Amino acid sequence: MGAKYVIGVDLGTTNSVLAYSDLEAEQPVVQLLEIPQLVAASTIENRKSLPSFLYLATEADQEGGKLGLPWGDSQSYATGEWARRQSADTPDRTVGGAKSWLSHHKVDRQGAILPWNAPEEVGKISPVEASRRYLQHLVAAWNEAQPEHPFADQAVVLTVPASFDASARELTHEAAIAAGFPADFTLLEEPQAAVYSWLGHMGDKWRKALKVGDKLLVCDVGGGTTDLTLITVEEEAGELVLKRMAVGNHLLVGGDNMDLALAFHVAELFQEKNVTLDPWQSVSLWHSCRAAKEQLLQEDGPDKHPVSILGRGSKLIAKTVSVDVEREPIKAMLLEGFFPACAATDKPERGFVSGFQELGLPFESDPAVTRHLAEFLAQHSEKAGSAIHPTHVLFNGGVFKSEPFQTRLMETIASWQPDQPPQRLEGDHDLDYAVARGAAYYGFAKEKGGIRIRGGTAQAYYVGIQTSGLAIPGAPRPLHLLNVVPIGMEEGTETDVPSAEVGLVVGETTKFRFFSSPIRKDDKPGQMIQRWDEAEISETDSLEASLPRDDKINEPYVPVTFHSKVTELGMLELWCVSSKTSGRWKLEFNVREED
Repeated sequence: MGAKYVIGVDLGTTNSVLAYSDLEAEQPVVQLLEIPQLVAASTIENRKSLPSFLYLATEADQEGGKLGLPWGDSQSYATGEWARRQSADTPDRTVGGAKSWLSHHKVDRQGAILPWNAPEEVGKISPVEASRRYLQHLVAAWNEAQPEHPFADQAVVLTVPASFDASARELTHEAAIAAGFPADFTLLEEPQAAVYSWLGHMGDKWRKALKVGDKLLVCDVGGGTTDLTLITVEEEAGELVLKRMAVGNHLLVGGDNMDLALAFHVAELFQEKNVTLDPWQSVSLWHSCRAAKEQLLQEDGPDKHPVSILGRGSKLIAKTVSVDVEREPIKAMLLEGFFPACAATDKPERGFVSGFQELGLPFESDPAVTRHLAEFLAQHSEKAGSAIHPTHVLFNGGVFKSEPFQTRLMETIASWQPDQPPQRLEGDHDLDYAVARGAAYYGFAKEKGGIRIRGGTAQAYYVGIQTSGLAIPGAPRPLHLLNVVPIGMEEGTETDVPSAEVGLVVGETTKFRFFSSPIRKDDKPGQMIQRWDEAEISETDSLEASLPRDDKINEPYVPVTFHSKVTELGMLELWCVSSKTSGRWKLEFNVREED
């Protein structure tokens, strides 16, 4: 029996959402699933989103089934609203930002590292496991609400940042499959999902809002990341079509950085009261400032909001310390810090900011979204050979729920192109739920037919090939890069990579290096690059593995060529194909196939 529903899942840095639509309907009618979750010990309520926080409970927390949910026995952890609240009181037992960790190449993302810097007595988990638990909660909530239509039997679309590379997408895929997703679920880029949400609201009227030649900038600033995407409007066979033109780098700047900036400011207010915070209180304050920011930046927010932390002393009951944070100074500080007016030629500062290092994630040194946007447009304008001026802007992400941030960004872009200021795409575009809604709308269009955004892969991918030559003490041999996937390679396609044979080391542990670029649009499979700019091509995951020997070749290496494939799910497969035997190796998964 085929799927009855299409399900869109937004695995967000701060909140996760599930939307769905009945495939038996003539037109997509997207609804949100109410998600049961703990809001306090032994207290369950339904919410439209599941905060992406996980609390690792103490034994006392688990007594008497306090962590029980409608679909199962009590667990040793809690996800959702109560976990989010616990992040301020017990930060060393609370996991947050797991999605950002999935793209952090310098840690073991399958290792038990979260909560970061937690004491030894806390049983840590991996970013992949945390993501699995969030997704498993959503799967269980669906199955509880729709027992006759199990989640695993539906058409499911899961969103990821557009800037996620192949390894981050694969880790997300791994977490989803372990959580109970169907094997054939689809990955969709979040900025595209935001556009699909707008398309779903507009219906056929979108064709009057956009015309051939228009360039739509999707500016997505969420809890942990910033994604910049350009989509163009083109014409094919008399019909308007949407094509993705460009995707920015993965930027770890968003609402979390704002919370941290606010925490530094509030720490100074505590210092004025002669209260010096220890490391535990500083992390607790960072989480407390999230709630303060959300309250103060609401359209009808209060003029001031108290921020409190528990005192740290020898008394049995620690004294709570509070300060009042005023709305206008905070709004001005965040505007100038994250959305300052700047020139179109400005670039982000690349300095070292020690305050961000304690969180363990490689946050951008310069948190100014406007400067990152200027660099993004300049880079792609240079590649295109002419200036790119967005004609329309679609905002997405929780940060833009605050109107002043939208206004400042529109004013800044208008100052770069005064003869053609962009228009803001209006509509019933709910920033909290747009990505999940858009994913469900896309899934409906994929199953039943409808407008689709085309563009293929957002990045080009390369493998590092070590050159041969005389060994020089202390100097590694030069590395050349071979393009194996171009930008825009469509899902469901594959290609042989034309190149000379290279030697694949087998039978011993060795390191395979991979690189990617969201900018180099002209590179083709088989193109060898001897020199490159690190601003254009960056190293992603390396893989240490010992590939099995080919029984038919008694040598430490096998001559191979490459065959790349982008699956219907949007996953990259890179095969090393022996030119002498029938041996085939898939490096990413360390799997060998024999014909």
